Amino acid sequence: MSGLAAVLFDMDGTLVDTEVLWWRTTEQVAEGLGHELTAADAPEVVGRAVADTAAHLVRVSGRADPHEVAAALTADFFRRVEAGAPMRPGAQRLLTALEAQGVPFALVSASPRLVVDSVVGGSLAHVPFAFTLSADDTARTKPHPDPYRTAAARLGAAAQDCVAVEDSPDGAASAEAAGCGVLVVPSLLPVPTSPVRTFAQSLDEVTAEVLRGCLAGVPRQARQAPWTSQASCPPHAP
Repeated sequence: MSGLAAVLFDMDGTLVDTEVLWWRTTEQVAEGLGHELTAADAPEVVGRAVADTAAHLVRVSGRADPHEVAAALTADFFRRVEAGAPMRPGAQRLLTALEAQGVPFALVSASPRLVVDSVVGGSLAHVPFAFTLSADDTARTKPHPDPYRTAAARLGAAAQDCVAVEDSPDGAASAEAAGCGVLVVPSLLPVPTSPVRTFAQSLDEVTAEVLRGCLAGVPRQARQAPWTSQASCPPHAP
């Protein structure tokens, strides 16, 4: 097994407590469309990109334009995040430990750039990410592999030598499809198991050694040179 090249962190529900804010945002927009959000909607809301959730609300309500719904979701979520997005338990301790050990880490989010910049400029302003990726920075976002493949490539590493830390089914699927080792700390939705997924109840349980252990399940035959994205991915640093 190769060493741990980098750690790629999801944002919402993983490093910061924003999944509940996103649910409340979707609940409010859905209500305006005459749809009452329930647990049945959760797989189309939690961990999903804005466009995916907007498309779902248009389908279930039979009303509005998906672009208008997406704009409403983004604006309301941004307003809530600007009011404060506390870090998840154990997040600061883990980030500090990785920095002390010289393990690079980046942020890989399915939220729009507007929201990512708000969080990175707020509760995560002190965190020395190598860079941040938002849903706007790749042609396809989670659950597709593009975000994690792009992040690994920007770090000059093979995806299979990186560990993604995720909280949702779509995020875990994205990281696994990219070839990363996957550490799952579920938040609002249960995440299916797989041979390359390691589970923890909280980031309080996670150390650099735990993250290195997450690479053990990644198939060696999948290891390859860093993937280069054909999508636009402008450099960004907080």
